[in-house]
Amino acid sequence: MTDTETIVALSTAYGVGAIAVVRLSGPCAVSLAERLCRKKLPRQVHFCSVPDLDDMVVTVFRAPHSFTGENVVEISCHGSLYLQQEIQRRLIDMGARAARAGEFTQRAFMNGKMDLMQAEAVADLIAAQTREGAALALNQLRGGVSGELAVLREHLLKLTSLLELELDFGDHEDLEFADRSELTTLAEQIENKLSQLTESFQTGNAIKNGIPVAIVGKTNVGKSTLLNALLGEERAIVSDIHGTTRDTIEETLVIDGVLFRLIDTAGLRTTHDEIEQQGIERSRMAIDKAQIVIHLMDPTDETTELTDVPADKVVIPVYNKSDLLTVPGQLCISAKNGDIAPLKRLLADEASHLRTGGTVISSMRHYEALCRALDAIRAMQRGMKDNLSGEWLSEDLRACLDALGEITGQITSQEVLNNIFSKFCIGK
Repeated sequence: MTDTETIVALSTAYGVGAIAVVRLSGPCAVSLAERLCRKKLPRQVHFCSVPDLDDMVVTVFRAPHSFTGENVVEISCHGSLYLQQEIQRRLIDMGARAARAGEFTQRAFMNGKMDLMQAEAVADLIAAQTREGAALALNQLRGGVSGELAVLREHLLKLTSLLELELDFGDHEDLEFADRSELTTLAEQIENKLSQLTESFQTGNAIKNGIPVAIVGKTNVGKSTLLNALLGEERAIVSDIHGTTRDTIEETLVIDGVLFRLIDTAGLRTTHDEIEQQGIERSRMAIDKAQIVIHLMDPTDETTELTDVPADKVVIPVYNKSDLLTVPGQLCISAKNGDIAPLKRLLADEASHLRTGGTVISSMRHYEALCRALDAIRAMQRGMKDNLSGEWLSEDLRACLDALGEITGQITSQEVLNNIFSKFCIGK
């Protein structure tokens, strides 16, 4: 990275707190901090008492042993808004520049401290709402996914090199550097791995953004009461009047470290009310989007069939109003009395597959690039079956390599970088 500017920003959340941390990065970071503190900072950690400012702890990280790979200084002061702003103002007056969103992490990427996938994981870790979400981001930050992609790229580069070497000796038709049987086996292994990664996106997206759960059933079976009981608050209006819920209501809930997105829906029934019909149609749409469908039923109602549910949905049949009547051998709860522990345990069990420990992706950008890589390797396999020349096979391998390189940042554009880092918070 050739940027010679020194940047500064508040790295802790804006607002009053016990302490705040102001971060500097760049070639002049140490000298600017020394001017601010009015003393030399030869060691890593210093206590600095500036008479007209504050008593501060200043930590120095000298290049390349820092987050950004540049000289970095972190100034810990008391959490006064005035102090936060005054320290930044003085450093800017001395020659620093206010950092842009995500610029510290972008410099870490540009200076080779992490690849692009790891850089994105920084933002995911900051935004993680659950234990599982944090674990997913941390694994990516530590290079779990990048390592597997590096192995794939290494195999692809080897194959591409051998095929292109054949092209250099095109006059020798019988010369074959890349053994076709080995090439076939390796291509199958790469395809299998790419398939696993693309298929993991649904799981990764659920961990990151929450598993969508639709609560469906007839009118007055207690769907809104169940939503309130799960959330522990009066979020939805509850009434004995049929068709009270006219629109979907969505809230989030964490159970055993997993985020669920609960969707309360309008009761399913035949009605001539135009507004209620729209609500029922939205209920159907909520079922289509959900991974788990809680089919809530009244134990006194003998017609409990739930129709038009896609086969890929996990349907949990639940009988409500267990305080009045239970159904032997079925999951029974009382949403009104808050007796919903069995349902919460079952939801946690259904989410247990998210803790497989395998490599999982959660970014739409990564998923899209992996799909292109998968298409390219499959095109190469079809070319081998059709006995195409090494020139055509090499083109497909290169397309696969380029797609994987976009994920880790080995091949990327400034527009992509700007888009990614603009979503970061300032100071990170």
